[in-house]
Amino acid sequence: MTSVSLSANGDFLTLDLDGQPHRFHAIWLRDNAWDPETRAPGNGQRLVALRDIPAETKLVAAEIAENTLKVSFAPEDKTVEFDLSWLAANSYDKATPTEAGWLGEGVEPWNSSLMSYVPTGDFQALSGGGDALRDWLGQVTRYGFGKIENGPTEDGSLFKVVDLFGYVRETNYGRHFEVRTEVNPTNLAFTGLGLQAHTDNPYRDPVPSIQVLYCLESSAAGGENMVVDGFAAALRLRAENEAYFNVLAKYCARFEYAGDADTCLQSRHPMIELAPDGELIGVRFNNRSLAAVQDVPFEDMGTYYAAYRRLGEIIDDEAMEVTFRLEPGESFVVDNTRVLHARKAYSGAGTRWLQGCYADKDGLRSKYAALSAHQEG
Repeated sequence: MTSVSLSANGDFLTLDLDGQPHRFHAIWLRDNAWDPETRAPGNGQRLVALRDIPAETKLVAAEIAENTLKVSFAPEDKTVEFDLSWLAANSYDKATPTEAGWLGEGVEPWNSSLMSYVPTGDFQALSGGGDALRDWLGQVTRYGFGKIENGPTEDGSLFKVVDLFGYVRETNYGRHFEVRTEVNPTNLAFTGLGLQAHTDNPYRDPVPSIQVLYCLESSAAGGENMVVDGFAAALRLRAENEAYFNVLAKYCARFEYAGDADTCLQSRHPMIELAPDGELIGVRFNNRSLAAVQDVPFEDMGTYYAAYRRLGEIIDDEAMEVTFRLEPGESFVVDNTRVLHARKAYSGAGTRWLQGCYADKDGLRSKYAALSAHQEG
């Protein structure tokens, strides 16, 4: 049963959809009208500013016909229609999370149990677009990373991965960077050391939100890639010690990198980043580029360092990690605002050659949304 009723003064209406009430303010409905005088038919961009809508806008009539809500506004004497499913999807009359650290819709935290279900796509299938690309991008959106197999092994092949969803973000490293290592079998002291899981380039503002690593050669033993869900690590920290979670979210860390005379990159952000309403939206963790912490009051610095240490211990816990080996022609894409990555130690004779580059998450999300909308259409 669907019904609608107006408030006594016309400030808002209540839409009852199968027993679930949704209230909408008159000014919100008017601002979100989809008539051709308010929105451009081609791209949906607004044609009017809020200043063009009377501040005293009221609802004077409302009725439901099939799957449409028709409402009339005063003083404009304007009538517009809304799709009921659109209103339900965009309803804001709902309970708000009270605990900081909640996750957005479609985001799923994970740990080592994801090892058997690493989001993986075939390069040729993904290059064809359609359902295969949409489904893989959906997994990357959900878990924050994804692997690609059966790609080419030519220099620069990583750009073809970025072309699947967006554009390369050029930095002072150029359009891409090289990760080359030759292991010396005659000197065991020169074995490749592992790296602690980290997010890349926290000293940039904005930080690159997508990283691509592409394998061209891999004949040395070991050197497996490892990923850790920073969101899952932050939530585990909160469950263990809420004060630790709060102190890392409250105060900014400083990160810096000065690679040469022309480069002095600096940023100031918390290790655990929350939106104003408490949504967990980012994790920055990189011990190599952490500058002197100076934005934490003296009385909280002890707690801050204890929390920083414990977050690192959680990140280092094998129960949190997913590992996989990249073979030539394989790559992985990682959400650098969420998922930490690392490399296991390697040894023995052989070579290891990867290429990496950065891109932006808005392109990946846009491609996924467009493919999803096409499917629904």
